[in-house]
Amino acid sequence: MASYEALYGWKCRTPLCWAEVGEKHISLPDVLRSTNEKVKLICDRLKAASDRQKSNANLKRKEIEFTIGDCVFLKVSPWKKVIRFGRKGKLSPRFIGPSEVVERVGPIVYRLRLPPELKRIHDVFHVSKLRKYRSDPSHVMPVEDTELRPDLSYDE
Repeated sequence: MASYEALYGWKCRTPLCWAEVGEKHISLPDVLRSTNEKVKLICDRLKAASDRQKSNANLKRKEIEFTIGDCVFLKVSPWKKVIRFGRKGKLSPRFIGPSEVVERVGPIVYRLRLPPELKRIHDVFHVSKLRKYRSDPSHVMPVEDTELRPDLSYDE
């Protein structure tokens, strides 16, 4: 039902409803009882809609927790026409870091130790803006010593 009908107990008097106009003699206890029933029905339907939306949202949600000392990447979403970290638009980095988790402020909020160039940014972030840093030694390429000749050539 419309909110007007729920609040006042009858349909709004639009040109579509003018044929139904007439005096109604309703006693006060009947009005109170019907209003309470309507409020209960509206609350039940709002609760059902909220539960349905919550269950759909929880399908995509994952529980993420970090411990003090973990390294995380910080998500910086790109804004249009804003130059951030030396690049503009889609070439700007999506994540910066890694930064160390210093403190758990709340159940889903963490304080990070940011580098000095980010000292003007507030250091407390929601868990949705963080991504775990996984270090893998196989990704590090060893530096081999190569002997360069004076003409900057070398042997392979």
